[in-house]
Amino acid sequence: MKPLKDILVVSIEQALAAPLCTARLAEAGARVIKIERAEGDFARGYDDAANGTSSYFAWTNQGKESLALDFRTAEDAALLERIIAQADVFIQNLAPGAMARAGFGATELRKKYPHLVTVDITGYGESDAVKRLKAYDFLIQAESGLTGISGGVDEMGRIGVSICDIGAGMTCHAAVLEALMRREMTGEGAALAVSLFDVAADWMSVPLIHSEYGKGAPKRVGLRHPSMAPYGAFETSDGGLTLIAIQNEREWQRFCQEVLRSNTAGSDTRFASNNDRVANRDALEDLISGVSRELTLQEFRARLATANIAYGAVNSVAELGDHPALRRRDVTTEGNETIAIPAPPIRWLDIEETSPLGAAPAIDQHGAALRAEFS
Repeated sequence: MKPLKDILVVSIEQALAAPLCTARLAEAGARVIKIERAEGDFARGYDDAANGTSSYFAWTNQGKESLALDFRTAEDAALLERIIAQADVFIQNLAPGAMARAGFGATELRKKYPHLVTVDITGYGESDAVKRLKAYDFLIQAESGLTGISGGVDEMGRIGVSICDIGAGMTCHAAVLEALMRREMTGEGAALAVSLFDVAADWMSVPLIHSEYGKGAPKRVGLRHPSMAPYGAFETSDGGLTLIAIQNEREWQRFCQEVLRSNTAGSDTRFASNNDRVANRDALEDLISGVSRELTLQEFRARLATANIAYGAVNSVAELGDHPALRRRDVTTEGNETIAIPAPPIRWLDIEETSPLGAAPAIDQHGAALRAEFS
């Protein structure tokens, strides 16, 4: 039996953070009613890569029920109220204050329904200083300093997926589960809030500590680690790239002997510790590149494998599709097309696989049935 069987989640959601959270809840067995505007979640129009429909929407909306509402009208507001009254979890990621103005703020709902878990997702929080700021993923990446430490030496770069949205969705998923566990013990729901900026700022703890208490924030170093060496990508004679990672002095000595096949590198005082290797990174990488560029990709990786040194391929997205570790699942889009996407990362090893979730819904696909059920 799935762990969230009989849990009803109502979500006024759009884009990615809230839909990803509720997607994970649906995968765990929750019933998810997705409340949309008449024109639908705007993520439906982000692209048409999923055989004619949005890749974002196909990824995060499997098995949900769609209900189009205008809760500014009395009739639809009353319907929303009746649905929330029976819900276990209510999630929303509209602009700060929008739900309160409509009569569905967390404070009011928690007074009416003490069992309810509410989750408000915002970009920057609710303070007057930031609540009016537009909050899209790339903006949060830039505001939080993530782009400042990402990219190459000479150019900042966006992290290649909507990582702040994704992180907020994952954080909300964990928060909802915590609140439901608390409710099991106390009978009380909870009012929760998560902002994309808070999530990104938490991830930036190590760079910020270096900036405020150390010798300065890490600099952009491309395919290198800012505070460990050698930990980066090296080219071989056939133009291939291999990322290697040395984590301790035992590995460094083994790397020198079995990969570099050098009798002197391991005793070179410039490379005596990780801090020394970082301080002398250019000389270190010249030494390693002098060996790797004389070897083919296969030869270099064979030496690394024999020495039990951690390494990885620098893959393209297309190469991800062929990776032996990639697990897939078939999903059905709102256009009734089947596509294969990565499987959910949570696996229940002692529970038999259950039937897949239903298709991503069309706008208001379940409207008539839901209006009848909650009449």
